[in-house]
Amino acid sequence: MLSVGDTAPDFTATDCHGATFRLSSLRGRRVVLFFFPKAFTVGCTIENRAFRDNHELLEGLGAELVGVSVDTQRTQCEFAEAEGIHFSLLGDADRSISRAYDVLWPVLNVDRRVTFILGADGRVEEVIRHEVRVYRHLDDVLRYLRANPLPAP
Repeated sequence: MLSVGDTAPDFTATDCHGATFRLSSLRGRRVVLFFFPKAFTVGCTIENRAFRDNHELLEGLGAELVGVSVDTQRTQCEFAEAEGIHFSLLGDADRSISRAYDVLWPVLNVDRRVTFILGADGRVEEVIRHEVRVYRHLDDVLRYLRANPLPAP
């Protein structure tokens, strides 16, 4: 798994609007990249709703929000529509993104619940892991962003 200071691997995926999403296109902005096991499951729905409900707050703190799971793009889009999610949710059915970030459970072959806060330079600033306490991801992200504001432009 990536550690603080590592350069985040770039990746390309298709978002729910059919557009190509490339992580490197967000350079210059802080990114909250969170991995979750499966769309439409209880814990993942709770986690995504918490991020959804605080999306504007996170943007106000200078962070772009991106979620990834091993679901298909279609499933992610259905999940985003059902939950009213407007940030990027990306399907990683071939698990290439998950492998690059080393977040797959070995036997289950689904993502661990891991959140990476990436700096404007594309390096990992913080790694947050809570498998069961799903609200802790948002709480810890907010705590980190408030304690480490980006320099004024």
